Amino acid sequence: MSDFKRIKFTSSDRLPGTGNGDDDAPRDRLSPPRARGGLIFPKKKDNNGDSVTFKKPALPSSSLSSKRERRLDTPSHGGGLSDEARQRLLDNKARRHPQPNSAYTGRSSSLKRHISARDNSVQEEDDDYRVRSSSSRPGRADATPSRSRVATLRHPTSRGLLPSDYDEESLSALERDWYATDELGHTAGDETHNPFGTTSYNFEEAEAKLQARMTNRISMRAKAKQQDSELWENNRLMTSGVGQAQELSLNFDEDDDENRVHLLVHDLTPPFLDGRNVFTHQRDPISAVRDPQSDMAVFSRKGSQLVRERRQQRERQKQNRDALSIAGTSLGNVLGVKDRQDDDADSATSGEGGVQRGASKFSEHMKKNSGGASKFSQDKSLREQRESLPAFAVREEILKVIRDNQVTVVIGETGSGKTTQLTQFLYEDGYVKRGIIGCTQPRRVAAMSVAKRVSEEMSVELGGLVGYAIRFEDCTSSETVIKYMTDGVLLRESLQESDLDKYSCIIMDEAHERALNTDVLMGLFKKILARRRDLKLIVTSATMNADRFSKFYGNAPQFTIPGRTFPVDVLFSKSPCEDYVDAAVKQILTIHLQQGPGDILVFMTGQEDIETTCEVTAQRLAQLDDPPKLDILPIYSQMPADLQARIFDKAEKDTRKVIVATNIAETSLTVDGIKFVVDTGYSKLKVYNPRMGMDTLQITPISQANANQRSGRAGRTGPGIAYRLYTESAFRNEFYIQNIPEIQRTNLSNTLLLLKSLGVKDLMEFDFMDPPPADTMTSSLYDLWALGALDNTGQLTALGAKMASFPMEPSLSKLLIMSEQYECSEEMLTIVSMLSVPNVFYRPKERQEESDAAREKFFVPESDHLTLLHVYHQWKSNGYSDSWCMRHFLHPKSLRRAREIRQQLLDIVTFQKMSIVSCGMDWDIVRKCVCSGYFHQAAKVKGLGEYVNLRTSVTIQLHPTSALYGLGYLPDYVVYHELILTSKEFMSTVTAVDPHWLAELGGVFYSVKEKGYSSRLKRKTEREFSRKMEIEAQFEEDRKAQDRAKEALSHARTAQVKGMAGISTPGLFRARTQTPRTGRGF
Repeated sequence: MSDFKRIKFTSSDRLPGTGNGDDDAPRDRLSPPRARGGLIFPKKKDNNGDSVTFKKPALPSSSLSSKRERRLDTPSHGGGLSDEARQRLLDNKARRHPQPNSAYTGRSSSLKRHISARDNSVQEEDDDYRVRSSSSRPGRADATPSRSRVATLRHPTSRGLLPSDYDEESLSALERDWYATDELGHTAGDETHNPFGTTSYNFEEAEAKLQARMTNRISMRAKAKQQDSELWENNRLMTSGVGQAQELSLNFDEDDDENRVHLLVHDLTPPFLDGRNVFTHQRDPISAVRDPQSDMAVFSRKGSQLVRERRQQRERQKQNRDALSIAGTSLGNVLGVKDRQDDDADSATSGEGGVQRGASKFSEHMKKNSGGASKFSQDKSLREQRESLPAFAVREEILKVIRDNQVTVVIGETGSGKTTQLTQFLYEDGYVKRGIIGCTQPRRVAAMSVAKRVSEEMSVELGGLVGYAIRFEDCTSSETVIKYMTDGVLLRESLQESDLDKYSCIIMDEAHERALNTDVLMGLFKKILARRRDLKLIVTSATMNADRFSKFYGNAPQFTIPGRTFPVDVLFSKSPCEDYVDAAVKQILTIHLQQGPGDILVFMTGQEDIETTCEVTAQRLAQLDDPPKLDILPIYSQMPADLQARIFDKAEKDTRKVIVATNIAETSLTVDGIKFVVDTGYSKLKVYNPRMGMDTLQITPISQANANQRSGRAGRTGPGIAYRLYTESAFRNEFYIQNIPEIQRTNLSNTLLLLKSLGVKDLMEFDFMDPPPADTMTSSLYDLWALGALDNTGQLTALGAKMASFPMEPSLSKLLIMSEQYECSEEMLTIVSMLSVPNVFYRPKERQEESDAAREKFFVPESDHLTLLHVYHQWKSNGYSDSWCMRHFLHPKSLRRAREIRQQLLDIVTFQKMSIVSCGMDWDIVRKCVCSGYFHQAAKVKGLGEYVNLRTSVTIQLHPTSALYGLGYLPDYVVYHELILTSKEFMSTVTAVDPHWLAELGGVFYSVKEKGYSSRLKRKTEREFSRKMEIEAQFEEDRKAQDRAKEALSHARTAQVKGMAGISTPGLFRARTQTPRTGRGF
């Protein structure tokens, strides 16, 4: 049996030569014949070991419809017609149908005509072979279709189905010769009468076609697993000696360079970025720290030792639990150990810190309403609360300064009422008669909450007289006269209305935070105010940066709202604290055990530091004998809003409250009862690295202004104490005076696209309060040029103008625009919406393994973008159910937000007159469309679990939450949504792509390496590109020179006309009226 190999035929496999008229196919190869038991006979060999060469078959026996015409071979007879029988058959045919002037071709033309008119297909069905006749292909000897029938080859065909040219004698001869042969027929050695003799059946080609049909049906993970299984089976067969060695490949290397596609990366630069043009006054990059070698900077890079130890301890505990756990195994069932799912369910409902338990406890707490708001807000009405604010006491003074000046800088601490009261003051003073009163906020939550508060104070419905507008959500109407919005919304409104004519007064709130859009609006307002003298601008700020704003607007007057702060004692550390988390825990316990009543506010960097601080504080406090009660409350941005509200609850009697927060508690939150502040001196800052093209979350020292702001939180309700866990020398020498503006530490692609859309041609002329660094500007402009938003001269293209209409980053905008071309706009709307919301996957600390298992159910191995699409489709098919989301560890709020964003994007797409088309289940089209927007962020596999960025050569990793992570294989090329640097350089939201797509869509960067393509040809290609760019740049310079000449000539003529008009010449105008036909005169 070692010389045989079993094969199977399916209904989709059609033998060439037996169906669809494939008798014209080449017949120079012998294909394995079909025999009983599904066996294939190998080729015969002679005594010398050479393969036997058989003659070319003349007629396939499988084409004959009668079993009488196909005889079995015997050892004494080779099968088929004998020469004598063949001659008699031909003679009889010649007598019946004389055909003059016809040459004999060695075969009956009638038989050939009848057989060629048949079109048979063979299939295996319980070892029964059936032939289904169909119409023959046009162009054959006889294209007359035969009658439709089904004939079982195991039984003789009836006489009526045979050709009429056969007489009784011929049939008898055929029958004798047929039944004289052996059952097996030895047809493998005689191709003349081999049923499959003319079938040049290529099994490899058929398998390739079948594989191509299955490409869209199986995932890449299943495909790789199938290939590995086939390699293993072939290896076992070859090792055991059963398989045929000539059909096995001894090369098991999957990374064969000959079969892989290699991309060439081109370093091409457009003319406007060749270094001759300058775009900013800030040539040097801005460092995130003042002194990189200082103690604070070194400690921030090392991080907290306590946090690292806790992280390693949790990992070891997890590994031990997995190794020693017997739940769900046979031994666990014998010993009566419950399943892990039951344990998780019990811990979720009754365990300490469970998600469901915590949620139900908090909901019951809110229902009781025991201290859910401060005592001040509970005891007084809205009017009394408003009148008690510091801003209300100086109402007339503020309005007088605003009336007398076009720009006013208002200084006030958090809680003074400047955000809620200024708009109402202007409304009561009649500014709404000339237009809308607008107020910008740096955060969406602030815009929504402040608008709700003002509508309640004015006793109007939200969305009517008072409304708000944030990205993808507009809660205003035609009646709205007080509008709260984010600064990005106002910036986009300036695209449609450059002078903002519908506004009579605009308040820029929280300007001291120096958000990116705030700085851009500052420069735009400087030009708008010069054109609109009736527009009032009010800039509100905390104590920091007030002088900068005043000088920027020509020494605008400053008005300070007197606060209700109390003195604060500031205490510095005597020596540097190497571990700021451990030092903060010790300081909390010291205050709690030694100081009098009063709550504590601790400033930390991020979620992990906050959780570690809370856990270690609780553990160390539990080790003491009968300590005072301490309520530990964390707060950070990723925390649910209802849990964040717990910090405003009144603590129980004889209980101190400690709040561990990020820098969100500096200005955005006001908590009553805070008397002690613990300042670690660090914050987590998002910094953009233009050389690597990635955002990094760095723990950096804060500024002096931030430190003073933190200390001031202790003096809101009474005298307080601020403990600074750093030395006074570090405060003065290692801290920046002001925090670094966002415009100097973030990617500016979207901002520059907006400025180009606003008509800012020369970025050097735009008045930035703090100009961005040159590297950041160049990198952002280069990305816009690569995406096609800018042309080779730096001007806005039609695609760029269309991209600017979408309120999102340029890459996502291009995805939506290109989706119309690829006919997958329905799917791309969903993907872009899911990318515009926070992470939809929920991973609670107590149920991480269960949440990871739930996440894997949604994975699409080829793409994280397709995974997000799959999640949305499943949520939609389950009726947008919140309970379904909770069961599968998904954030229902994020999904609902994605649904709202999708509807907003759909409205924009409809307004742009773009068609909405779905690609069905063809995910390759979606992946190619994703590649069209992110080809400039592509990476190639480097080694085991690593990738390297094609453009920057930076080594990057797949994030553990990616669907491509842990596949067992890595795609050669991927594109990613963004890079984030934490412990390593991680790619976020990754999609596997074909390298040919990168060469097709990103031709400015990549090209497929072809055979014989040398580095000399590559340099030649780049030189030709540079030459074309220089020619285009020269044309642009000539065009600009002509425009300048025309403009100068126009100014000269205008000046001449004005000069002549001022000269009193007698008879000038009379002479002009006397000769009107000459067309002369001025």
